[in-house]
Amino acid sequence: MAVHYADLDALPDLEQSARKLPTNGARRTLKQLSRWRRHDMHRLREGLLWNLELGLGRQEAPGKAAQKIKFPLAVPLQPLQPNSSPHHQNLSYRDKQYNSLDPAIPPLSAPSSPQEPLSPLFFPDLHSTTTTAAAAAATTPDQPAMGASSSTGNPSSAEAREQESLASASLPLPLLRAVFSRSSHLSETLAFPPSTFHSPSSPPPEHFHDLLAALGPTIASLFFPPADGDWLGFLRGFNACCARARASLPLAHLLRVYAAACAHAGAPCGVRFQPDEDDGKVEGELAPAEIAALLSMCWAMAWSGSAPRGADEGAEKGESLLLPDVSSLVLSALVSAGAVADDDAGVWGWEVSGAAGKGVTAQEFTSWVISTVPGLGSCLSRYVRDRFRSCQVDPVKDRSVSAGNTTSDASDVYLLTRGRAWAISLSVRNALSEKFLSASVIGMDTEDLLYRSSAHGRGLSRFWSCVEGYKGPALILLSAFSNGGGENVDADQRWGIGVLTEQGFENKDTFYGSSGFLCATYPIFRMLLPSGTEKNIMYCHLHTQLKTYEAKPKPLGLAFGGSIGNERIFIDEDFSKVTVRHHAVDKTYQHGSLIPNQGYLPVVASILDVEVWGLGGQTTKHQQDVYKKREDIFSGQRRKIDLAAFGNWEDSPEKMMMDMVSDPNRNQREER
Repeated sequence: MAVHYADLDALPDLEQSARKLPTNGARRTLKQLSRWRRHDMHRLREGLLWNLELGLGRQEAPGKAAQKIKFPLAVPLQPLQPNSSPHHQNLSYRDKQYNSLDPAIPPLSAPSSPQEPLSPLFFPDLHSTTTTAAAAAATTPDQPAMGASSSTGNPSSAEAREQESLASASLPLPLLRAVFSRSSHLSETLAFPPSTFHSPSSPPPEHFHDLLAALGPTIASLFFPPADGDWLGFLRGFNACCARARASLPLAHLLRVYAAACAHAGAPCGVRFQPDEDDGKVEGELAPAEIAALLSMCWAMAWSGSAPRGADEGAEKGESLLLPDVSSLVLSALVSAGAVADDDAGVWGWEVSGAAGKGVTAQEFTSWVISTVPGLGSCLSRYVRDRFRSCQVDPVKDRSVSAGNTTSDASDVYLLTRGRAWAISLSVRNALSEKFLSASVIGMDTEDLLYRSSAHGRGLSRFWSCVEGYKGPALILLSAFSNGGGENVDADQRWGIGVLTEQGFENKDTFYGSSGFLCATYPIFRMLLPSGTEKNIMYCHLHTQLKTYEAKPKPLGLAFGGSIGNERIFIDEDFSKVTVRHHAVDKTYQHGSLIPNQGYLPVVASILDVEVWGLGGQTTKHQQDVYKKREDIFSGQRRKIDLAAFGNWEDSPEKMMMDMVSDPNRNQREER
């Protein structure tokens, strides 16, 4: 039987070698032979199994005989003598016919002796097979079938291996074992570092510092119940926090932690959990102030992983850390749930402190998180991993880590504020998320600011001189206001939109790009992902020095989405006006309004400021600097005139033309 299975496994190699033969006839012949042999092997195998089962069934019940057969069988096989079977004679004839068809095919190996048959043709001795199988069944105890796990007798060890495999995808197992060895102090390990926070526009949420102080004991009690030496229980709790799961389950765990922390700190919370429910179901309603407290707590949890020891030094010095503004996120959740109307005049200048009225149910909040800020659910797993990693950090070395400029009391002076950077980091699901998260914690590096209209000047030419040669992802933000009392948008109201592109800028008269995102940054945060229908990601067109006549000239400016003439967002050449059209004209980005109460008519607004942030890192910035230096050298070479290349001025055709233009009738002496 083992030889038969080996021959069947060798047939695919024979078919592969047939494709490499030089002539078509040779390939067809070898393929036909492989099909014959495959057919013969299947029929031979079926006959052997049937005879074997039949022979055993005569001695014992068929069911018991089938259970005692173990494959492959290590039994002696008796070769079939040549010409003793019509089946063997037929196959030998095929081999002879195959060897005589084409000389390009390598001939089959003949038997070394008359008593040695071809390798595929073996018949077992049924009597010896039956005797050997019966003896093995009588003397050998029952063993698990092939492919069955050997750990079925110890299900806890199998579950432990499975839990370790899941946990190792998040953190190394040696680190987890080191944390488990100090499981009696797990609340201290998960505790939030001592720090104080403040907000420049409004005071922090009520009971905010009490919520942060209750994080460690709450997470330890919910996911890591006290049990001496329970390594499996520790892994279960860690995987419940950090293992990958469906989008709603991590968010349910986060809400459970928030509700328990509120109960521990004495803060109001409308979220409720049924005590017998473990699948992540949540009930209740969140008020606007509670949503703001939850979002601020999630940002603080993300901040704690950036500079945990630097915060300790800041707390010892009495420094206070700056909280981001999350009002646009809270308003986005209220508008998504229908608690606040999009066309309501109250959205302009909306603040959490003055909010009152209907809240958001837990189901509506979950739907908003999944559709708008899916990264919010990973805040708990990030916090637990960062706290566990901090156990191995050397306190002496890590005290040199500072909290950056998070202790600065200066308000955000750029369009990319901390709150907007954090909102974008929660919305995008790629490598740029970490870049924006760092910007929300320590602020964006000013070296990444490629262009700012208030500093570099307005206009497409000034914009192009700053972004030319940058071949990396970039974020374009603009602030505008609608004046003149338009029909759609209220007059004299400021709003902001942004575009996230994943490639550089190009001067083209057509749309280009592979991927991008549109977002509304103020007053309501929204993120519009690519729809996948079209690829009109970006349009950047300006006149070059060599102007040519065009019957239908293409518009000059920046555009995103839509089509030429009906762009979703269009910025004119002077950077003075921006036009935002309804999503019906755009098949590149998802549907949704970028401005409150936008309506169907195009909105034309005055631009206040434009910023472009490079997100490609130092390597991309260095490549742009090299490109600019090379272009400056070429421009300088084109401006210089090499007078030596003209030769003698008296004999040059330029002098002759100038003399003829000045006085064509002047008598000139002809030299002979």
